[in-house]
Amino acid sequence: MRIYLEDFHFSTIIGILDFERESPQEVIINLIVDYKYSKDEFINYVEIRDLIKNIMVEKKFGLIEDALENIISNISKTFINIEYLKLKISKPTILEDSKVSVEMEKRFV
Repeated sequence: MRIYLEDFHFSTIIGILDFERESPQEVIINLIVDYKYSKDEFINYVEIRDLIKNIMVEKKFGLIEDALENIISNISKTFINIEYLKLKISKPTILEDSKVSVEMEKRFV
């Protein structure tokens, strides 16, 4: 089974520049999760969404890369039936003329 979480956006502290550490900025999350589905063992996409937001807001990451690694690790520990995960974090307002994104994927099979 596959879950998509697309264009989930919220504000958080993320970045290494001084002004990024002072005020929250918008991030956009895109996620793909493949998992072993059964009627008794399914993944609640609301729980994944909430986990991602809570981690990012609490940790206030400097680098997107650190956020990706931490979130993927936490999701895989929380939802043990995941086989594959692809996570992309974008910062749409950091540059005037473009959106910056970093993506990571991992297989758990």
